[in-house]
Amino acid sequence: MFTVGTFRQFSNTESLKLKLTETGSLNILLISVDSLEETSDLEVLVQWNQPTFLSLLASLFGSPVDVTSENFLSLFEGALYFGMEMILSKCKMWLTKAMSVNRAPLVQVNDLIGIWEFGSEIVNNYLPELCTSYLAKNFIWAMSCSSFGDVPQDLLLSSIQHPHLTVDSEEHLCGALLAWIAANKERCTEDVSIDLLKQIRISLLPLWFVAGKSTYQSLSMCSNASSCRSITILKQPSTYYMDALRDGDLHNLRIRLTEFTQRMDLSGCPQIKPAIILLSVLPCPLSLEPLLRKKIKQLVINHELLNGNAFKISWEMWPNLIFEAVQEIDISNCPMLPLEVAVECFSMSFPSLRTLKAANHLSFSTTKVLQLVKRCPLLCDIDLTVDVSPVIPTRMSILSSFPATQTSSASFDLTGSPLPGSRSYMSRPLLSNITKLTLEGRIDVCDFDLQTISNICVSLTYLSLKGCTSLSDVGMSALICKCLKLNSIVACDTFFGQQSILALFSLNNCYDRVAAKHSEKNILPACNLQMLHMGGCKGINMTTFSELMFQAYMLKSLCLRETQVLDDGLFSFFGSSLEVLDVSNTKVSAAAVAHVIGRNPGLRCLKARGCESLLQQEIKIKGREYSNKIFPFELGKFCKLDEISVGWGFSYISLEALKPAVSCLKAIEVGLGGMLGQDGLKRLPAVCPSLESVVLYFQVISDHLIVNLLESLTHLKSFALCHCLGETSSLSFKVSMPNLRKLRLERVAPWMSNADLVSLSRNCANLIELSLLGCRLLNSESQKIISSCWPGLISIHLEECGDVTSDGVVSLFDCHAIEDILLRHNGSGIQKDFIGNAVKKLPMLRKISLDICDAKDKDFDIPELDDRHFLSHVKIARCKSQGCNFNLQHVRASRSPVHTETLVLVWDSKQLTRTIIKERV
Repeated sequence: MFTVGTFRQFSNTESLKLKLTETGSLNILLISVDSLEETSDLEVLVQWNQPTFLSLLASLFGSPVDVTSENFLSLFEGALYFGMEMILSKCKMWLTKAMSVNRAPLVQVNDLIGIWEFGSEIVNNYLPELCTSYLAKNFIWAMSCSSFGDVPQDLLLSSIQHPHLTVDSEEHLCGALLAWIAANKERCTEDVSIDLLKQIRISLLPLWFVAGKSTYQSLSMCSNASSCRSITILKQPSTYYMDALRDGDLHNLRIRLTEFTQRMDLSGCPQIKPAIILLSVLPCPLSLEPLLRKKIKQLVINHELLNGNAFKISWEMWPNLIFEAVQEIDISNCPMLPLEVAVECFSMSFPSLRTLKAANHLSFSTTKVLQLVKRCPLLCDIDLTVDVSPVIPTRMSILSSFPATQTSSASFDLTGSPLPGSRSYMSRPLLSNITKLTLEGRIDVCDFDLQTISNICVSLTYLSLKGCTSLSDVGMSALICKCLKLNSIVACDTFFGQQSILALFSLNNCYDRVAAKHSEKNILPACNLQMLHMGGCKGINMTTFSELMFQAYMLKSLCLRETQVLDDGLFSFFGSSLEVLDVSNTKVSAAAVAHVIGRNPGLRCLKARGCESLLQQEIKIKGREYSNKIFPFELGKFCKLDEISVGWGFSYISLEALKPAVSCLKAIEVGLGGMLGQDGLKRLPAVCPSLESVVLYFQVISDHLIVNLLESLTHLKSFALCHCLGETSSLSFKVSMPNLRKLRLERVAPWMSNADLVSLSRNCANLIELSLLGCRLLNSESQKIISSCWPGLISIHLEECGDVTSDGVVSLFDCHAIEDILLRHNGSGIQKDFIGNAVKKLPMLRKISLDICDAKDKDFDIPELDDRHFLSHVKIARCKSQGCNFNLQHVRASRSPVHTETLVLVWDSKQLTRTIIKERV
């Protein structure tokens, strides 16, 4: 930097004499050309940056100047002081180019702040506008930088008001502003906070986000308004939109889209409807024209009249904008946005769309999605996940299961007209670019759908069918044989079995034909399989599986939980690229696990909970003896883990052996059979200081140990204590945990009272998931405490918690964003119409779990298919001491005692399925 003492303009008859001092100063002497005498009284002292000055000086003699983010400001300031127009021009060219690059930002936040502050002091300068535009375009990157909190208020405000502001979602913008306010709380006044928060378009925030922020004092005004507005849109959508169209306030309804937007995230926003999507892709001036306003009003009315069914937009009448840069869109958990309408809009305005995430859209068939993807020719990744059904035939005993209601299931073309039949579409398959398809939990997907997929998605490399229980082994094997590029299969909790394993051996998929032809007779070609998840799958021959493992040495992720896999399967694996291994609840030995670990130094995740064979002191395999301590030592020698789940055979000694491997561990789960002991729990924060998730089952705990864990693990986001032993009290949780998001306490806090619940809420103010089991001192007032202290909860589980529901359920409905609610054995006061009221008052609710003994009238009404709103699963269990006659419309208790049963109601895109299971789920 150049700092001047005194200065005046010198004439043509005067020149400068430069004196370089040892202290890093530059003495400038003004000399008269006529008298050639030094004028000492005009000496100017300049504090200078030596490398920068030498670069400027060298440039006078033709030496090139290299402009970078680090030296730009000093070069620009020096050139400006000395009037070096060529350097100024070069600096401007470099900065303009650097700030127009759309890839990784070239100017760091700290440098940007310095440039903006310097430019703000100069009149009629281009620097402030250039910096503001740059920060606006790269806002997502900037908010992730550690120096984001140092951004000046005026620069931040001007950037979020800039038309080039580019963010993935309104939630990200709000989160960034909250982080900035927190970082500047000592000098950030309430007026400044309000000025910033007023820029947020509160109608576009996720419901759980705004509900949870109502407890923040600095955001109370904004978040309360947000929550109320979101609920207003949900309850009276037509009224709200009509008011906005009449008053001209459409700005807050427009999604932020710019020419630089690459990702649009609307997930978790139940208020998002077709009208909002349409407004966002219309040119802003046109959205204010009376004629278009009238058309939008009619659009809203039609959508309400049809209730989203058969709703269609004639896109030809709308002059929509094109956003070439958008490649990813997330509309998961948007129940008021018909998927087919959304996809049509996306195909018109986002021609470069490659990834579509649409989880929990129940009212849309898989076949129709595949028909619509031809409107987005570059689409390669589709996620249509729904909640996995609680009914897993391979795990449980099912007494009865049948469709309770049936809806017509016709196929539709892109115009909405029924096709003569599904097979007419199959006769003219359109090849797509889809390489990744996620259908997790979709029980309405059948073998015929897989046949359709295999005809269309010939380039498929990744397929997730987890929980798709309507698929057969034959159907999955047929797809494997046809999709030659498939290298990643997730088929947990399905009927994936022997036929599918054999299909992986086929020359069309597993073998490289050329390699197979030229390989030696005793060497098998390699299988290109990179991911195989078959947890919970039972019908697999272990000999065939071992042969597959012998060839699949390219595997990166392997899930074998709850399978019949034995040691031979793991000993047959000779791959060295494995990153994820899940052998939970299997019979594999420590020696077999150690064999895999020793060959895979890149292993990042190991799950071995529930493996009783790991407890064996010694095991002899092929004449060689192995110790059960071998696999922790192997891990400690070779791996750097992010996640570990263990149980039998794991101890404090194991933890010490693992120290080199778990120094960066993010998640740990210790289950039944694991014995960390007091020494292990005391050492855990020191050994694994980066832990974000801790789950402990059946461990010996105390107040001191819990406090030590919670105080030391400052990054902790999820904490669970389940069925642990030892004496604890409310002192355990008198530790501030602002980062904690999930808390599960199962039979470890019988002492918890309403006062303790209030204290817990103060220390864990940001929870979104709360599960309490066995807190018998709680009562109906606890509902008010929970709803007022944690209004942003998305999951609430209360079981055997005193009399929480003895007076019914009222206050919990104030947690508007709840998606999953479990209320069991908390008092027999739950209303008969609870399920119907819940789906009306909780727009995001998808899962309900109840017990018949909590019903006030020993009866629960079951909603019809069309009245379920967003609901997908209902589980109603009963105690052994009560009998139960299940009926579709009513669940009524009888007096005769029978074995425990659970009625499970599951809605999909076609029907409601009623299943009675001979156990409690």
